[in-house]
Amino acid sequence: MKGYVFHGPGQSAWEEVPDPVIKDAADAIVRVDAVSICGTDLHILKGDVPEVRPGTVLGHEAVGEIVEVGGDVHAVRPGDRVLVSCISACGRCRYCWEKAYGQCRGGGGWILGHLIDGTQAEYVRVPFADLSLHALPSVLDGKDAVLLADIFPTGYEVGVLNGHVHPGDTVAVVGAGPVGLAAIATAQLYAPGRVVAVDLAAARLDAARGLGADAVVDAREEPEQLVADLTDGLGADVVIEAVGVPETFELCTRMVRPGGHVANVGVHGRPVTLHLEDLWIKNVTITTGLVDTYSTPTLLRMAAAGRLPTSSLVTHVFPLERMEEAYDVFSRSAVTGALKVVLGGEQHDVVAVRAA
Repeated sequence: MKGYVFHGPGQSAWEEVPDPVIKDAADAIVRVDAVSICGTDLHILKGDVPEVRPGTVLGHEAVGEIVEVGGDVHAVRPGDRVLVSCISACGRCRYCWEKAYGQCRGGGGWILGHLIDGTQAEYVRVPFADLSLHALPSVLDGKDAVLLADIFPTGYEVGVLNGHVHPGDTVAVVGAGPVGLAAIATAQLYAPGRVVAVDLAAARLDAARGLGADAVVDAREEPEQLVADLTDGLGADVVIEAVGVPETFELCTRMVRPGGHVANVGVHGRPVTLHLEDLWIKNVTITTGLVDTYSTPTLLRMAAAGRLPTSSLVTHVFPLERMEEAYDVFSRSAVTGALKVVLGGEQHDVVAVRAA
């Protein structure tokens, strides 16, 4: 088969790789019908995630059909159409018992496209299949459903829930890329008083407005002052960092009100200065986190009911074999206007129903 292989910082290719095989009785092999590119993949290509070894197939988001399962897999079986979660869960360790699947110590966590071969290929081996695959409602097509593998759970769990968004809150989201936009969309579930989106790209700010942002501001045009003006000088109740660079994190800590929350979602490749000389007295809560995906079943139900704006985030669709072109388009989002790039996106009009 072919897969998109990381060969070191700045080096990658769509090339022939070995077919995946069952290695453990809890594994499943999934034929990939739709896969996406994540900002984290770009961080890997820049060398920001040194745990990824050269020779690894990238990707951690996919929708597909199961073609083979190990002997210990009981919740799904060949022929099932499934969402491949970006997080794998052993189901037995302390963290899995706490639904903190991202911190799994039993061989799971974020492993696809990180510690083992990932989803940007024609087929993928998924460990712990019973807990790491989700049966897809028939009403969801692949290019929409794949957004629930990572960006929606991440924006919701690590941004909105960790940030403790409440009704009436002023929420500032710094970074209107796919995850930031997912945070804006899911923040609406908690009836915030206003949502402010901050970004450098006009197209992303337009997308943020379309997803419910009440105010948008170019990051070069004093977003701190806008938030201060909107809150009578108090600051935002919740600030969500969805970029992953020192400047944006420090901006978030300046925009938050005393007693407020800063929820860091961005993947950071460089050290950040934490200005405790200013923050120690402000009762500010700062959270970090890798998504756990415990919310995926809920988000799937909402998407199936038309309650999540998944389609509006997909701006480009490519066939799998144009992976390198898709990466180029996604990496130049400021020029191309790319939000979420999906490859494959096969639609299934007829869904097999399993016998009881």
